This record gives sequence, C-alpha cells and structure tokens, in this order.
Amino acid sequence: MPIYEFYCTPCNTIFSFFSKTINTATIPDCPKCGKALQRQVSLFACIDRSREDSGGEDFPLDESRLEGAMTRLSSEAEKLNENDPRQAARLMRMFSDMTGVKLGDGMQEALSRLESGEDPDAIEAEMGDMLQNEDPFLPGQTRSRGKKSAPLRDETLYDL
Repeated sequence: MPIYEFYCTPCNTIFSFFSKTINTATIPDCPKCGKALQRQVSLFACIDRSREDSGGEDFPLDESRLEGAMTRLSSEAEKLNENDPRQAARLMRMFSDMTGVKLGDGMQEALSRLESGEDPDAIEAEMGDMLQNEDPFLPGQTRSRGKKSAPLRDETLYDL
C-alpha cells in the first residue's frame, strides 16, 4: 500500500497521500488551498549509525535540492580531469553554489589558490594543518539565494 508525496507551490508544503492500490495517475488538489499538486519523488531512509557517529550535526538542506545537486555533480565529476586541480576546485564551488552550503575560510582560501593555478602540494604543505583542524563546511549555515525556504511537511496522511 503506497504512500505518495505531492508538493503545493503556493503553500510551499509537501503532503503525503495514502493509496490502497498503486495509483500513478491521480493528482490530488492541495488540502489547504485547493490548487493542483505536483508529484514528488520520495526519498527513502537508510538506517545506519552515521547520524550517531557524526555528533548529530545536520545541515539544514532541502533534500530534493541536495539530490538534484548530487545528480548534476556526478555527471560533471565523470568529465573531471584528475590532473587539473582547477577542475576539482570548480566542482567544489559548484557543490557549494548548488546546495547553498557555506565553505569554511580555509577551504575558501585553498580553492581560490587552486583556481589561480597554484601547486596543490604547495598549498597542502602551507595550509595542511589549518585544513585538518577546520571543518570544510560550516555546519548549520547555508547561503540564501533568494529562493523560497525548504518546503514545510504536512504530517497528516490524506487518502488518495
């Protein structure tokens, strides 16, 4: 018995609908505003100990935004010339831009130096200790790009 997720743009909310049978054709209206909803690809949970081991620090990311970024970045990574550190730096910047995750000061400096053509080994020799002691990402901080905030999730299970 599947549960389908739908997104309402005006309400910026994801709603869950229960169906007694597989039903990929029905698109319900929003329970709040009555507008037609958009079908969402549902993410699934994977149970492991990584959340416990990470100290509980989670990035406040929109999961669908992160999933889209990872899909686009994987195709970029396939084209990556591993002998060109500028391309690696560009890929890291793309990740930051697509997800809105801020990079730490040390990572920002290292990427700028890679992009300017400096030798990666020289950067590592000079900045290695600082980079090892710094989280490359700033937990809990994302850049706002003028877009809507992450969608709300209505916890009610509606009938399809």
